[in-house]
Amino acid sequence: MTPKPQPQNQAAQNYLRTRVLTATPEQLQMMLFDGALRFAQAAKIALTQKNHEQTYLNITRVQKILSELICTLNHNVHPELCDRLTALYQYAYKKLMDASMKHNMASMDEALSVLTFQRETWSMLMQQLGKQKAGMAAKNIPLSAPDSRMEASISMSA
Repeated sequence: MTPKPQPQNQAAQNYLRTRVLTATPEQLQMMLFDGALRFAQAAKIALTQKNHEQTYLNITRVQKILSELICTLNHNVHPELCDRLTALYQYAYKKLMDASMKHNMASMDEALSVLTFQRETWSMLMQQLGKQKAGMAAKNIPLSAPDSRMEASISMSA
C-alpha cells in the first residue's frame, strides 16, 4: 500500500515537530528567537499596510514567545542574569503592546531591535559552545604518536 501524499502544510508541521523533538535546549532557544523575529517582521509588514488584524495576530505570537522565554529562565543558576533578561524581554513585550495598540512603528522597530540583538547574542553563544564541545571531544579521541614508518612514508615532493 502506497502512503498518501501529505498536504504541504502537514508535511511542514511534521518536519517542525521532528526538529523540536530532536533539538538540544540551545537549538530550541534559537528556534524561539527565530520564530519571534519571523512573526515580528510579519507584524511590521502588516503595520505598514495598516492591516491591524494581522499586526495584532503576529504581535500576539511574538508576545507568547517572549512569555515562554521569561518562564524558562532558571533563576537558581544565575539570578542576576535572569533578572536582566526578564527586564529586557518585558521591555520588548511592552514595546510590542505599544506598536499594536497605538500603531506605533518606532515601538515595533525597538522591539525588533531587541529581538535581533538577543538572537545574534545567542548565535554567538552557540558557536562558542560548539567549539568547546568539539575541543572536549577531540581531547577524548585516543591518538597514537607517529612512528618512524609513518614519517618515512610521507613524501614532501609533489
